Amino acid sequence: MTSVLVCVKRVVDSSSEVVLTDDGQAVDGRYAGFTMSAHEECAVELAVQIGDARVVTLGDADAVEQLRAALAVGCTAATHVVADPQTFGPADVARELAAVVREHDHDLVLLGNDAADSGDFQVGIRLAYELGWPVVNGVATVSVQDGTIVADGAGPNGHETYRLPLPAVVTVLEGGVEPRYPTVPGRMKAKKVPIDERQPTAEPAGPGRVRLLLPPPAPSDVQVLGKGAEAAPAVVDLFERLGVLAR
Repeated sequence: MTSVLVCVKRVVDSSSEVVLTDDGQAVDGRYAGFTMSAHEECAVELAVQIGDARVVTLGDADAVEQLRAALAVGCTAATHVVADPQTFGPADVARELAAVVREHDHDLVLLGNDAADSGDFQVGIRLAYELGWPVVNGVATVSVQDGTIVADGAGPNGHETYRLPLPAVVTVLEGGVEPRYPTVPGRMKAKKVPIDERQPTAEPAGPGRVRLLLPPPAPSDVQVLGKGAEAAPAVVDLFERLGVLAR
């Protein structure tokens, strides 16, 4: 059976308004709550489908919540690199993930395509470079066939299929699989799984980030067509312009 390591990150739930911390170094989740990204939910699902899956995260004590969520849907073990994630850059995270891979002798590493909070696309590639493994990015599905990774996704010229020898690193985009949701028995079982805690192997160099910036809000125009029955002719004219009604 293929030994899979799937990497997740505790990030702010992006379904609500995005607010930055005062120093502009991170997304403020005090009022939004935390989760893992949709990319990583799909990576967890694929890991569970492929084989014996261990989940890993680098984060503070609260990141255990995301490890338990992955355990509740089928991961069998968990590793927590206990550290302040804001002080770690992509190269630092890749180094710590590589240490976990070497310790547990994994065949395949799955990650989300990018970090949902900082927008980093680097960890998967840096991890593959650290391990000396092949890597493919931004795929929708992953399977193992006769010791070979088969990864499918959308490319600039249409559907693309990649075949890589094991061991390998793959980053996953959402949309290829439907993540399962934890059942009550799954959550109860996940609470009993011991989590392997470890300290970072070296001091982080840091992200080298100056600050995050929010894009300006998209402009919006509102046209008042009228009130009550008086607005009916204007609504009909609008539907005709939109092609909803034929003249």
